Amino acid sequence: MSVSMRDLDPAFKGAGQKAGLEIWRIENFNPVLVPQSSYGKFFTGDSYVILKTTTSKSGALRHDIHYWLGKDTSQDEAGVAAIKTVELDAALGGRAVQYREVQGHETEKFLSYFKPCIIPQEGGAASGFKHVEAEEHKTRLFVCKGKHVVPFARSSLNHDDVFILDTESKIFQFNGSNSTIQERAKALEVVQYIKDTYHDGKCDISAIEDGKLMADSDTGEFWGCFGGFAPLPRKTVNNDDNLADSHPPKLLCVKQGEAEPIETDSLTKELLDTNKCYILDCGMEVFVWMGRNTSLDERKSTSRAADELVSGTNRPKSQITRVIEGFETVMFRSKFDSWPQSANVTNSEDGRGKVAALLKRQGLDVKGLLKSEPVKEEPEPNIDCTGNLQVWRVNGQEKILLPGTDQPKFYGGDCFIFHYSYPGEDKEEYLIGTWIGKTSVEEEKASALSLASKMTESMKFLPCLARIYEGSEPIQFHAILQSFIVFKGGLSDGYKNYIAEKGIPDDTYSDDGVALFRIQGSGADNMQAIQVEPVASSLNSCYCYILHSGSTVFTWSGGLTTSDDQELVERMLDLIKPDLQCRPQKEGVESEQFWDLLGGKSEYPTQKIVRDAENDPHLFSCNFSEGNLKGFGHNLSVRWLWSSWLPLKTDSGCGMLMERLTNVTEIYNFSQDDLMTEDIFILDCHSEIFVWVGQQVDSKSRMQALSIGEKFLEHDFLLETLSREAPIYVVMEGNEPPFFTRFFKWESAKSTMLGNSFQRKLAIVKNGGAALLITVGSCDFKNHNVLCNLDLLQDWNLKHKRRVPVSYGGRSGGVPDKSQRSRSMSVSPDRVRVRGRSPAFNALAANFENPNARNLSTPPPMIRKLYPKSMTPNIANLASKSSSIARLSSSFELQPSARENLIPRSLKVTPKSNLETNAKEVSMSRRIESLTIQEDVKEGEAEDDEDLPVYPYERVNTDSTDPVTDIDVTKREAYLSSAEFQEKFGMAKKEFYNLPKWKQNKLKMAAQLF
Repeated sequence: MSVSMRDLDPAFKGAGQKAGLEIWRIENFNPVLVPQSSYGKFFTGDSYVILKTTTSKSGALRHDIHYWLGKDTSQDEAGVAAIKTVELDAALGGRAVQYREVQGHETEKFLSYFKPCIIPQEGGAASGFKHVEAEEHKTRLFVCKGKHVVPFARSSLNHDDVFILDTESKIFQFNGSNSTIQERAKALEVVQYIKDTYHDGKCDISAIEDGKLMADSDTGEFWGCFGGFAPLPRKTVNNDDNLADSHPPKLLCVKQGEAEPIETDSLTKELLDTNKCYILDCGMEVFVWMGRNTSLDERKSTSRAADELVSGTNRPKSQITRVIEGFETVMFRSKFDSWPQSANVTNSEDGRGKVAALLKRQGLDVKGLLKSEPVKEEPEPNIDCTGNLQVWRVNGQEKILLPGTDQPKFYGGDCFIFHYSYPGEDKEEYLIGTWIGKTSVEEEKASALSLASKMTESMKFLPCLARIYEGSEPIQFHAILQSFIVFKGGLSDGYKNYIAEKGIPDDTYSDDGVALFRIQGSGADNMQAIQVEPVASSLNSCYCYILHSGSTVFTWSGGLTTSDDQELVERMLDLIKPDLQCRPQKEGVESEQFWDLLGGKSEYPTQKIVRDAENDPHLFSCNFSEGNLKGFGHNLSVRWLWSSWLPLKTDSGCGMLMERLTNVTEIYNFSQDDLMTEDIFILDCHSEIFVWVGQQVDSKSRMQALSIGEKFLEHDFLLETLSREAPIYVVMEGNEPPFFTRFFKWESAKSTMLGNSFQRKLAIVKNGGAALLITVGSCDFKNHNVLCNLDLLQDWNLKHKRRVPVSYGGRSGGVPDKSQRSRSMSVSPDRVRVRGRSPAFNALAANFENPNARNLSTPPPMIRKLYPKSMTPNIANLASKSSSIARLSSSFELQPSARENLIPRSLKVTPKSNLETNAKEVSMSRRIESLTIQEDVKEGEAEDDEDLPVYPYERVNTDSTDPVTDIDVTKREAYLSSAEFQEKFGMAKKEFYNLPKWKQNKLKMAAQLF
C-alpha cells in the first residue's frame, strides 16, 4: 500500500509512539486532539477517533483504533471519523485493528478503557457545549442492564435489572430480585463513579433490595421519589435483546465501492485475495478484511460500503471490526471453517518497516513504529527458595516419601507429588503439585492428581495446586528443586506391570548401563540433567552431555556452548557419577570410544530446544449455570458493556460439551478488581495458565477447577495453539502466590476481604472509596456472613501489624509435616535456604568436605538468594499483614469447631462470645500481640517438653512403621529420651534448643524427625 503525506492528517503526527490512550474529536470535519483531562467525556452529538497503544511482552507496540459515533452525530461527521481511522492506521504501518463503536452498542474492549462506565452528555462541538456547566442537579434513573436510559418512572423498574437513582442528596441502587451478585457489585462501581463525578464525592449511598417494601427509612425514601410503592411490572422485552443471528455468515467482495456477494458452501482463508477487500456479514457483527496489497483508497471505499450496509433499514445495531491481512482477530478467524494455525507475519513486519522508512523520508517522526528487539533476560521464579520441600513417588493408589538425597531424581515412567512450604509476605505459603512423566501409566496419573487434590483439600485449600508435565516444567519448579534429574523408565508397580503386559523392554536407568544425559539450566540453582537415548542423534551443539558406561565417564561440550554450560556439567557430574573421573570431549575432536558407546556417528541438531515463551496475559471469567462450556465460537459473549446510560449486551456463544456450562468471556485491561469471589477466572499466559477460584464458588465447582483448566487448554479459545501439557495452577482467593499476583497491581488487603462481591464493594463505597482490610467475617464458604464493627476493625488493623501464624498439626489426609518456623515471616529475604538449597545440594556440599569423594575439577558450590525483586516491602504489604490479626479477632465470635482451624496452638486464649466494648477489643489485641512477640522470642530457648511422654525413636521418626498418632509432629524430637536424644543429635536438649531454628530443622531432617 502506497502512503504519501497528503493521505495523512497533520493531527495524527507522532501518534501511537508510546503506550497509552489518545483521543481526537471531529470538529469541522477535522480531527482535533482531546486533552487528557477530558478523556472519558463524550457528547452525543459528536464523533471521535480513539487510539489505544499497548506494549507487548516482546517490546513491540500494538494498536487498536476505535471511532465512536454519538446517537445525535451527523452522517457527514460519522463518515469523516471512519475515513480518518483508516488514515491513522496507514500512519501506524497498516496493522491496527479498527472498531466502529455506536453509542449504546460499544464493544467491551472499548469500554474497558473507561472503567467503570461512560455517561455521554447532551450536545456537541457544533453547539459549543464543550464543558459541563454548573447547573441545578436533575434526578436521573440509570439501568445497569439493557439498551437505553429508562424514563424516570416507576414503570421503568423491573425485577431482573439493577437501577441507579441519582438524586441531589443521595444515590440509590435498586437491586432487582432476579439480578445477580456480580451485576449488583458492578453497579456499585458506577455508583462510586457518579458520586465522585457529579457530587464531588459528597453524598449518601443507599442499597435498596427488591421485595423489602418499606422495611427501612431508605427504602421508604426511594419509593417516595416515585410517589409511593406499587407492584413492579414484568420486564419489557426489547427486540434487540433477543436478536440472534438467524442467517449464516455472508462473504462479500468490494469492487469500486460496491459489495458483491460470493457464493460458497464453506468459508476458508483461500477465498481471501491479498489484492482485494472483503466484508463478512454475520448479522450482529460485521467484519471488513483488507488485503495487504490494497490501496488506501480501496480501504476507504470498503469502509464506506460497510457503514452503508449496517445503516440499512431493519438492521440491528451491528458492530464493525476492520482487520488487516496477517493480523486478523480471533473472532474473525473463528468464523471460518478452516484457518492456518499460525499466520506468517514476516511479510507484514517487512511491510511495516517499509512504511516507516517511507514516512521517515517524508519528515514524519516514526519512533515506535518498528518492532523493538525483545529483551533477553532470565525469567524470575517469583517464589522464595528458602522453604522446605517434600517429594513422594506415586505407586498405585499410594505415595512413597523420598529421602532428601532422592528428591531431585525423577523417572519418566512415574508420577510424583511435591509439597513446598515457604515464607510469603505475611504468612506461610504452600505449593502442592504433581509431576507427570511422559511414559507414566494413566492409572497413576489419575492417582497422583487425586492424592494431590486431597492433600490440598485437607489443608482447607490454602496451598496453590499445580499440574506439571515432564518437559514443560515452569521456572518455579526448577527454582524449588534447583538440581533436577530425569531418568528413563520407572520404579512404580504400575509402570512395570504395563511394560510387562505390552512386552516392552525395561529401559529403567541402571548405574552400570550405557546412559546419556543432556545438561541444561541457567546456573547452580537451576540445573537439569535429562536422560536421552544413548545415540549420536540425541546430541545437540547447544548443550553439554554426560555419557557413562559402567566406570567409563565422558563429558561432551557442544561447539555452541559457553563456559557456564560446561560448569553445569561438572556440577551435575557430582550428582550422577560423583566417585569417578571423567574424560572431557569437545565437539569435532571426540575419541573413537566415545562414538562406539553411542553406536557410531550420525547427524544431530545444532539449534537450541525452544520452550513455549510466556506471552501477554489474558484474563477470562467462567460463570456457571446448567449446560455446556461456551466459548467464542460464533458470537462475541460480552460480560459487561457500560455505555452511555450503562447498557449491557450479552449474546450467546457456541456450545462445547463439558460437565457444566461455563460462559468463558475475556476481560480486557483487567485488574485485581475484576476477580469476583463468586466466579472462577482463568489467567492465560500461553506457557502456563492459572485457574483462580473465588471463596464463594460452590464446593463442586471448586473441586473441578483443575478439570476446567484442562478443558480451557483443550478448546484453546484464543487459537494460539496452547499445549495440552502446559502447567496449570489452581489458585484460591486469599492465598494467591507471588508468581500469580505479579500479573496485577496487587493489593493484599483486597484479597483478605470476606463476603460476596456486593457486600465487599458496598462497604468500600460507604467508606468513601477506601478498601477495608476486613469488612465481614464468615465461618466457611457457604454460611451467612456476619457483619463486623467496621470502625473497630479499622482501628484494630492500624494498631496491630504483626502476623499470627497458623499451625497445622498431624498428618491427616497425607498432609506433610509443617516446618517448625516460629519466625519464618520475620526472617530477612537475604537468608540462604535452610535445607542447603536442596537435598542434592546437601550431598554436593558434603562431597566438598571430602575432596576424595568428588571430581576435583568441579567448582565449589554457589549459594545465592533467589528472591523476586517484586517482593520488597511496601505499605500495602504492611496493611496485608495486619489482616491475619483481624481475621483471628473475628474468629472469637465463631463456634468452637470453626475456631479451631484459625487459632494457633501456641495461643492459649479463652474465646469470648461477644466483643462487648472497644476497651475489651483493645485489651484482646494487646494480649495477642504480646503472645505473638513471645512466640518470636522463643527461638534460642529450650522447648517446654517436661510434661510430654517419652517414646522410642522407632515410633516417632518420619519413616516409622508403627507411628505414634497423638504427638505434635512439628516437635518429634521432644518425645525422645535424653539418652536417645544425645545419640541422635550428639548434644543435650538444652544445647540443641539454643541453636537457631534453621539449624535445628537441618539436624532434624538428617535424623528423619522433620
